[in-house]
Amino acid sequence: MSEVALPATDTRRRPVTGLWLLVVALVISIAAYAMAGLGLRGRTPRDVVIYSVVFCAAFVAGWLVVRWTAPRADPVLFPTATVLAGLGIAMLYRIMVARGESTVAREQAMWLLVGLAAFCLTLWFVRDDRQLNAYTYTLGLVGVVLLLLPVVPGIGREINGARLWAEVGPFSFQPAEFGKIFIVVFLAAYLTDKQELLAAGSGRFGLPRAKDLGPLLTAWGASLAVLFLERDMGASLLFFGVFVVMLWLASGRVAYLWIGLVLFAAGAWFGYLAFDHVQARVDTWLHALDPGKVTGLGYFQLAQGWFAMATGGIVGTGLGQGSPTLIPYVGSDFIFAAFGEELGMIGAVALLLLYLILIARGLRVAMERTDTFGKLLATGLTTILALQTFAIVAGVTRLIPLTGVPLPLVSYGGSSRVATFIMLALLIRVSSGAMERSRG
Repeated sequence: MSEVALPATDTRRRPVTGLWLLVVALVISIAAYAMAGLGLRGRTPRDVVIYSVVFCAAFVAGWLVVRWTAPRADPVLFPTATVLAGLGIAMLYRIMVARGESTVAREQAMWLLVGLAAFCLTLWFVRDDRQLNAYTYTLGLVGVVLLLLPVVPGIGREINGARLWAEVGPFSFQPAEFGKIFIVVFLAAYLTDKQELLAAGSGRFGLPRAKDLGPLLTAWGASLAVLFLERDMGASLLFFGVFVVMLWLASGRVAYLWIGLVLFAAGAWFGYLAFDHVQARVDTWLHALDPGKVTGLGYFQLAQGWFAMATGGIVGTGLGQGSPTLIPYVGSDFIFAAFGEELGMIGAVALLLLYLILIARGLRVAMERTDTFGKLLATGLTTILALQTFAIVAGVTRLIPLTGVPLPLVSYGGSSRVATFIMLALLIRVSSGAMERSRG
């Protein structure tokens, strides 16, 4: 199947646009790191020169790989991811140094480099995104295995009530972060094959036929299994939400969205009745500022997150000059609250706008593709980023109960950072098309 041919003028301008945006992203990232040190200790970090050289060299190398392997790629995706990653490392440095855990900040910087390496390798080995279509069920099986790996005795590990981690020898990681990528590729290939069947007939009132609801019910059951076995609301929400969006796009039927919402509500109600940890999170959400009704760490961190953002006001206290370390899990679940305190409402909105740019460009990539597989793959990857961002920001601001998913490219977590860079590489590959043809 063919791809949308970009206008010649647009193709010529993309390298220049992408380079200038990358320069701006690098300046913002290095400035944020230096300002975090100034706010904390009254001087720039001792390693600011080394950090600046390594950071710039790594991302310039990543940009050169994009230029070599995907010259027609969207010019905004990589620079936007660069500034998000840079702001994330700067804030993690500020938090961990204040807690006396500077080695943790260096570890996160190392994971950033690992993520960039995975980004480059993905672009190099995936020469054409449509070649993934040939491994539909193999990729689906790998995705399921990764999702369920934490429940395997002797490998899985439970932390803070959720069984998300897997230990293989000296390595510890969150396999679901990588499993969701394989699941999205599988769904893109599967729904491409079944597109005509899903869009063909309809039952009464324009609803899908009962036999066509099988995939939706299967995904619903799988998301409940993840919630039941791993006690992870975030992964369950992501898995089902991505499937519903991709199914709606493949079939062209809004009815799938409404049915998905009904099934999601039923699953959420079942989870609330069946699991104590879900009830605790809902109670904390409903009574976040009432210590008489809710106690424990969940109440404390949600209340402190609100206090932090209120302290920041419009312009914030300044990087390194707030007190975000009062929030227990500020580096992971509540890093958005740290930005709200030290950069204020202006900084928090700017951070959200960066995510909106990333999501909007991802959806534009999906719209530019004329083949179903590329369209579905770009939509699925973008939906993951959108749902993760919404879930963590809405949880911190108390719009919904906390789910525990990381803020992409910003929050603490090596697995999430590496997986997000792989998704970014696939999105860039979809936006550019086949490597051989685009270079020809």
